[in-house]
Amino acid sequence: MITSPSNPRLRLVRRLASRRQRERTGLFVCEGEDLVEAALAAGVEPVELLVDGHRPVDLPSAEAVDPGLLAEVSTLGHPPRVVGVFRRDDLPRLDPRKPPPVGLALWHVADPGNIGTLLRAADGLGPAFVALSDRCADPTGPKALRASAGAVFRVPTVSFDDAPGRHVALVADGGIPLQQLHFDGATTFVLGAERDGLPDEIVAACDESVTIPLQDEADSLNVAMAGSIALYERRRRVT
Repeated sequence: MITSPSNPRLRLVRRLASRRQRERTGLFVCEGEDLVEAALAAGVEPVELLVDGHRPVDLPSAEAVDPGLLAEVSTLGHPPRVVGVFRRDDLPRLDPRKPPPVGLALWHVADPGNIGTLLRAADGLGPAFVALSDRCADPTGPKALRASAGAVFRVPTVSFDDAPGRHVALVADGGIPLQQLHFDGATTFVLGAERDGLPDEIVAACDESVTIPLQDEADSLNVAMAGSIALYERRRRVT
């Protein structure tokens, strides 16, 4: 059992709380049985597996850790029973030869909860991909991982500039109503951050613009909600 706070495995988990370290090492941390099980079910092999020495989980090659030390490296309010370290390169990537028929391209969506929720929507309402621009939140950060509920291990990602298909900007107003959009061929919905939305040049580069009709008193929708509605509308009409 690991009983020293200076153990290299624990030091690695601490370092990976930083996005810079995740990008430098190509590694990230999953906390909790559900996320780790989702990774293993997707065939993603862990670099390290740490389990609570007083509440062991039956996982091959897992190393038991003193519960107090595991709690110290956790970002959760309630310490997890298992912590896994995985490689970012093992996450699914978009195959340009056989892309899903629909996707979400996210422009400067900096809230990690929204990134994770949109990955989860792409998983449940797809098959779909998610494209990320620079200045988007890290999908392998702790909050995004929790919000994705394991979808990060199933949904392919790609850079924003490489998103395939017809591009449809989701804008707060001025677009055709979403229910009037024709779904013929591959479609990528393009969404921006809630406060700023999409810049004019990104909207202009899209093939079409659509708006989700709202009550007159409402200003706009959360970006994760808007993306989920767009995916649902397509699924409703093509399946």
